[in-house]
Amino acid sequence: MARKPTAQPNEQDREKSKHVGALRELAPFVAPYRVLAMLALCALTLTACVSLLLPMAVRRVVDNFGTESDALLDKYFLAAMGFASLLAVGTALRYLLVTRLGEYVVADIRKAVFDRVMAMSPAYFEKILTGEVLSRITTDTTVIQSVIGSSVSIALRNILLFIGGLTLMLFTSAKLTGMVLLIVPAVIVPILVLGRRLRKLSRENQDWIAESSGNASEALLSVQTVQAFTNETRARKSFADITNLSLNAANRRINTRSVMTMIVIFLIFSGVVGVLWIGARDVRAGGMSVGALVQFVIYSVMVAGSVGALSEIWGELQRAAGATERLVELLRAEDSVQDPVQPVTLPTPVRGEIAFENVSFAYPARPGIQALDDVSVTIQPGETVALVGPSGAGKTTIVQLIQRFYDPDQGAVRLDGVALDAMNRSDFRAHLALVPQDPVIFADTARENIRFGRLDATDAEVEAAAEAAAAHDFISALPEGYDSFVGERGVMLSGGQKQRIAIARAILRDAPVLLLDEATSALDAESERLVQQAVEEMSRERTTIIVAHRLATVKKADRILVMEQGRIVAQGTHDALVAEGGLYAKLAKLQFTDGADLG
Repeated sequence: MARKPTAQPNEQDREKSKHVGALRELAPFVAPYRVLAMLALCALTLTACVSLLLPMAVRRVVDNFGTESDALLDKYFLAAMGFASLLAVGTALRYLLVTRLGEYVVADIRKAVFDRVMAMSPAYFEKILTGEVLSRITTDTTVIQSVIGSSVSIALRNILLFIGGLTLMLFTSAKLTGMVLLIVPAVIVPILVLGRRLRKLSRENQDWIAESSGNASEALLSVQTVQAFTNETRARKSFADITNLSLNAANRRINTRSVMTMIVIFLIFSGVVGVLWIGARDVRAGGMSVGALVQFVIYSVMVAGSVGALSEIWGELQRAAGATERLVELLRAEDSVQDPVQPVTLPTPVRGEIAFENVSFAYPARPGIQALDDVSVTIQPGETVALVGPSGAGKTTIVQLIQRFYDPDQGAVRLDGVALDAMNRSDFRAHLALVPQDPVIFADTARENIRFGRLDATDAEVEAAAEAAAAHDFISALPEGYDSFVGERGVMLSGGQKQRIAIARAILRDAPVLLLDEATSALDAESERLVQQAVEEMSRERTTIIVAHRLATVKKADRILVMEQGRIVAQGTHDALVAEGGLYAKLAKLQFTDGADLG
């Protein structure tokens, strides 16, 4: 069953966005290119003025066709060719300038949205699908690009043609122009009424497109799991259902726009025909010349065409307004984790002391469940501390709070005595190295995946880190060695190989605090032994926090913290905790088959 799109705005938001005023939010992105915009406006004005002068030349030709000399007529037609040349050059310039403006503005919007989203804490992504964010960055910006690079300039040109044409119609025949103006209210009413509905439908359509992208992204990123459980049919049906809902929304938008276009064009041209009928009778009665009627006819068609074009473009502007709203939502999204206005700097050198002071925390998605409950602990510089306990005890939460992915609900987390929320996140994270439980491998070479830990590292340093992580041999065996492409999310590597690359990355970072979240869980016995040696060597001069289910990996830790239901229920060395006979002893008994291993 398809879900309601997460990006659906509430009614209050809709009330604020009934008009294209949302496009004003694009002004800061257009401002840096104001010179380009002004040149485009000049080219646009030039083409509009040339278009408005052409009917006057036609009137002179028609009225004087039988009386002027051939030489004068040649001049008239030569002038018409000049006008045509100006029109061609002006139109080409307008297209060049506004299209380029659209490309620049959309590129800046994409970068601004991506920069904003990259700075958001993990709490934000608990509420929105990654695929939906990508849809906004791609689909919505494409809509805006179309509007800035085409629709807006066409709209401005048609507004100039409408105003200029109407003014010149008035000078040509005030009587006929008055009759034309009687039609205007009948045209504007359906544009306003149906245009409001069109904006809502455009926003709904974009929401479902984003939902469809999110659904597809989720399925494709988990394609192996989907196929392993033979749930391809369910995934296809879910995607098809959401895509059909998007299609239905699009059809409603298209139907509304078609009806609006039909009504507007019928009213305009039927009114023009009626007015021309009266004008033709005036010509027969001698009230106006044939040339004047022709001039009026051309201006009438020009004005009618501009109104028809504006009704078409109005729908595009409404759609762009919806897309702009959605992008602005991302740009203005409030993050629960913020850098301070006046950040404090860490004392140097960084020693690596970590302190939790009466910390309580619940994940935003599970506000009623305490992940940590009044936790207080201090980890000394250079100390190796292991966190053990059953799943859901709060071990990984400790690691996430040390990186300030979340802020505690109560209490404080400190590094070298400075509260994390008093510093810029990038400043203190530069002194942390992480090996996550599910290692992230990028679609790049093995060398660049390791170098991600420290971008200025040399090739020799990268290879030394790989050797320390027991990754050198398997990387060297790859078709192109360290320069082998490892595929998206490391699909060409085994789980253990991915984990060793992640460990090499952390070793290369050479940070005073090392965080290992189940870092050896996917390794075979031999690789685990080698990595354990590397970790032990690295831990001698670093504060190391190890999250582990396998107690064999933490027996040599300086201190073991036993966690249960978000609390530290015991702490001590392996031998002391086994002798104590509590939860740790129970876990050890379950994992070690030989009683001698408990010692």
